[in-house]
Amino acid sequence: MGGCEGSRWRLLDSEREETTSEPQAPLLERQSAHWKNAVGFWLLGLCNNFSYVVMLSAAHDILRHERASGNQSHVDPSPMPIPHNSSSRFDCNSLSTAAVLLADILPTLIIKLLAPLGLHLLPYSPRVLVSGVCSAGSFILVAFSHSVAISLCGVVLASISSGLGEVTFLSLTAFYPRAVISWWSSGTGGAGLLGALSYLGLTQAGLSPQHTLLSMLGIPALLLASYFLLLTSPEPQDPGGEDEAETAARQPLIGSETSESKPGSSWNLSLQERWIVIKGLLCYIVPLVLVYFAEYFINQGLFELLFFRNTSLSHAQQYRWYQMLYQAGVFASRSSLRCFHIRFIWVLALLQCLNLAFLLADVLFTFLPSIYIVFLIILYEGLLGGAAYVNTFHNIALEVSTSQRGLWGVPLRESRAETPSFTTRPSSALPDQ
Repeated sequence: MGGCEGSRWRLLDSEREETTSEPQAPLLERQSAHWKNAVGFWLLGLCNNFSYVVMLSAAHDILRHERASGNQSHVDPSPMPIPHNSSSRFDCNSLSTAAVLLADILPTLIIKLLAPLGLHLLPYSPRVLVSGVCSAGSFILVAFSHSVAISLCGVVLASISSGLGEVTFLSLTAFYPRAVISWWSSGTGGAGLLGALSYLGLTQAGLSPQHTLLSMLGIPALLLASYFLLLTSPEPQDPGGEDEAETAARQPLIGSETSESKPGSSWNLSLQERWIVIKGLLCYIVPLVLVYFAEYFINQGLFELLFFRNTSLSHAQQYRWYQMLYQAGVFASRSSLRCFHIRFIWVLALLQCLNLAFLLADVLFTFLPSIYIVFLIILYEGLLGGAAYVNTFHNIALEVSTSQRGLWGVPLRESRAETPSFTTRPSSALPDQ
């Protein structure tokens, strides 16, 4: 009897384990997909902006021709072949680092302006391939170039890669839970920090700028691997119509037949309707433009002029430290969305403009006694810039209607309560991401 009783209990236990394991399997799969997508979008943000950041960090070296033939053993050779204006207290290059900024910004700006006109007709995979190839080409072209013109062409390739990738991957977040936006944003901030820090660290260690750039060719490969191997297929966004939602979600990723546009979607809007949408977004765009104008004016217009002769750092090293500290602030603030949200972006724009005015006054009157004060201001500048970026897109995702968001690559969501999640909690209980 005891043996029969024991067998019966073992049978009941096994049945209980089978019934409990069945619902756990989908849960584990959803949690695994959640982390794959989170890590995937973080890496995509990191890799997408990496070349862009490195080119800005290398701007001073690019314009000083420090990768000239036969000069690849050290970053800062003492005799410079290019004469500088020693009579000027600024020790400027003949060509401002703003030239690198223009080459790094204008192609991206053009891509983002033209994207609503038809970029969505091209499937995601070819766009990602073009972005990865341009990123690799930028490192190679700048590394082996011995003239400013060729180097600027490499910077343009980096800009194309970054601009095309940002439009593509932000649009891609429409097929995933809203949490991936914060992961993407954190990754772009990480690109700023790791890009500037890696360039600073490798050159400080004695590696030439040429070898430093060539050592970063693994980043474009990581971009392609993150997209093609790490991201999972998008889940249906509408539980009531899974077949239709799955078709719409997978369609752009595999690049098959063009799905029919739904009535009221952003692609069916006329030019007049699109202009109305753009005017509605101006309250978000104008403050962000002011923030970026002020910080780019500082970074590529004033960094080279904030030169302190009473330090152990050379002019080129000071410039690299400025870029690294700025990117550190950007990384911290772009990763802060889970901690706090900022609704009024115009406050950040005002503070950034005050930063510009203060540093411009110091360039003119040189009243700051120490470079470490400038270090703190630049770190603060990065915090403002990163916070403006992530909170602008977050506010648009929460407050602007679905048909308006798709025009600019902002994630499409029907409502906050309907946002799917890979976590065990119901979507209505999720905190704002």
